[in-house]
Amino acid sequence: MNDIGWLILAIVYAIIAPVAGCILAGVDRKLSARMQRRQGPPIMQPYYDVRKFMEKEQITSNSVQDFYVACYLLFIIITGVLFFAGQDFLLVIFTLTLGETFLVLAAYSSGSPFSQIGAQRELYMAMAFEPIFLFVAICMYLETGSFSISDMVGSGELPSLMMIGVFLAFIYGITMKLRKSPFDLSMSHHAHQDLVRGLTTEFSGKTLAMIEISHWYENIMLLGIIALFFADGTITGFIIGLIAALVIYFVEILIDNGFARMTWQTALKSGWLVGLVLGLGNVIAYILL
Repeated sequence: MNDIGWLILAIVYAIIAPVAGCILAGVDRKLSARMQRRQGPPIMQPYYDVRKFMEKEQITSNSVQDFYVACYLLFIIITGVLFFAGQDFLLVIFTLTLGETFLVLAAYSSGSPFSQIGAQRELYMAMAFEPIFLFVAICMYLETGSFSISDMVGSGELPSLMMIGVFLAFIYGITMKLRKSPFDLSMSHHAHQDLVRGLTTEFSGKTLAMIEISHWYENIMLLGIIALFFADGTITGFIIGLIAALVIYFVEILIDNGFARMTWQTALKSGWLVGLVLGLGNVIAYILL
């Protein structure tokens, strides 16, 4: 794919991702309800919720809170655009982490103890997941010889079985980024959250709508990273990657509805354990073999 193709893909992501993410969130809620033997909301319920948030009166603890959330949305969009534009994988990791930082700052600035505890837990989950993300980038470099996503896709062949360790580690870690049980520690998209709404407790109106839209963008980008493991620059690789991403997302829904929440201590330890054993182990295997 040439530079124009990557640019078009990035523009398509910026326009289509919130729509696809909204539908994906609706399917998530519908499947979760059916797994619990409930009828569940309509598929477009996430859109109805966000539209309702946009129409509500804006009430915030302080003005800087809205600024931080706007920055969070902006950097999540930038992260996805950089990824789908085929840019440097390390830059994608940096911008994603920066966006996460703004969300945590927004929660801390509210002064609510619920939000602040949720923000602390969000940081713990970031500490557990970010090393896995870095191991993915390192293994992709060792596999293709470049940190550029366009070079990874343009290699002309599917990643080898040598990537299996870091792939499994990423699947484990993506549960944290999607905030699914047993890692829905900072906030939850379901009604079983023990901290009211965690770090989003003091958010309302347009601010809460921006957070939901950010999740839609982020989820599509994360599924894109799953597809990257199967990308070889061909239509076949694209289809395989798309199917794999959707299957794994369905598995995440099953996990979300089948496991109780971990404590943050257990979640952090398990993230580091999986990252070191599978991620670092995969890097060592590349070096030795």
